[in-house]
Amino acid sequence: MAKLNIKKDDQVVVLSGKNKGKRGKVLKAEPATGKVIVEGVNIVSRHKKPRRSGEPGGIIKKEAPIYACKVMHVCPKCDKPTRAAFKVENGKKARVCKHCGAEI
Repeated sequence: MAKLNIKKDDQVVVLSGKNKGKRGKVLKAEPATGKVIVEGVNIVSRHKKPRRSGEPGGIIKKEAPIYACKVMHVCPKCDKPTRAAFKVENGKKARVCKHCGAEI
């Protein structure tokens, strides 16, 4: 089980693959598998069968997980992809941007 530097609600950019360059918000982080689900990235089609009467079936598009190593934080202040540096102030650990020093 690896520790992820990416957390839920972080803004990220995809570094490689068919969705390279796309930006989105992290909807879910899965540290056990080392994957994240990013809004609007890695869309897959799922065929859903109606289970009850009146329930619609059909083809549903949804986001699939991608490896966390394929995404990078986007700084909210300078709007650049950046690795997170950690700063300790008064016993509290905070993630900061390597470019501008703003808290992520």
